[in-house]
Amino acid sequence: MTENGFINAQDVVFAYEPEEGREPHNVLDGVTISIRRGEFVALLGHNGSGKSTMAKMFNAMLLPTGGKVFVDGMDTVDEAVLYEIRQRVGLVLQNPDNQLVASVVEEDVAFGPENLGIPPEEIRVRVDEALKAVGMYDFRLNAPYKLSGGQKQRIAIAGIIAMQPDCIVLDEPTAMLDPRGRSEVLETIHRLNEEKGITIVLITHYMDEAVQAGRVIVMDGGHVLMEGDPREVFSQVELLKKHQLDVPQATELTYRLQGMGFPMPCTLTTEECVEALAAYLPPVQAAP
Repeated sequence: MTENGFINAQDVVFAYEPEEGREPHNVLDGVTISIRRGEFVALLGHNGSGKSTMAKMFNAMLLPTGGKVFVDGMDTVDEAVLYEIRQRVGLVLQNPDNQLVASVVEEDVAFGPENLGIPPEEIRVRVDEALKAVGMYDFRLNAPYKLSGGQKQRIAIAGIIAMQPDCIVLDEPTAMLDPRGRSEVLETIHRLNEEKGITIVLITHYMDEAVQAGRVIVMDGGHVLMEGDPREVFSQVELLKKHQLDVPQATELTYRLQGMGFPMPCTLTTEECVEALAAYLPPVQAAP
């Protein structure tokens, strides 16, 4: 773990209150993760792996029962800095309807800054900039309930941007969206990372989304199973499958071809897969 990470989780343990008659169970069991400022990290794992619980640790929505989580050097269990931590790390949930609170889009985006006590003139500027950043400025006077799923999720992201965080944690933000909505949200968060330098932590069960991250962290059973760049992680197909985890479709295809004796490279995208397959196809003959 890098000590100068923007977010540092050190040997984190967490257990929810057990149901009556059941023994306590650690959802997180000694997790150590470091996320550098400006990174785009994908956090993967099947249901029950602890990834969503870990996400809530990053902005002190949950506090560790063991170990430590530091955000920009601040200990999340220190109530005196809770306000500062939540200004620095915003959390976007899976269902945007759970985060939309007003009847007009721009009022919804203004909700967070208002709660921070930002002056009205500054709020106006922040709301306009946040809506432009997610491509929703033209919808500022619309009613949120009339928007598509992808548009709602972009409004939820704008509400976090208006609080000017250094990091946005997104907990399966595309899980309830159609392909177009997924594309809209992914384009938005990549642009925020690349153009504004906002640190992104994306929790997803779509492997094709994880491929686009700079680094992938895989969780299983409350532990970190592996981490590395997407090619490092997804090249370990058998280990991932052993832990009931998927790989991108392009990776799956070339893995199966490898098993049939073709010396195929590990591919992550459709384009890479097509290029690898083309090497085995006869050249196209020009028409006489």
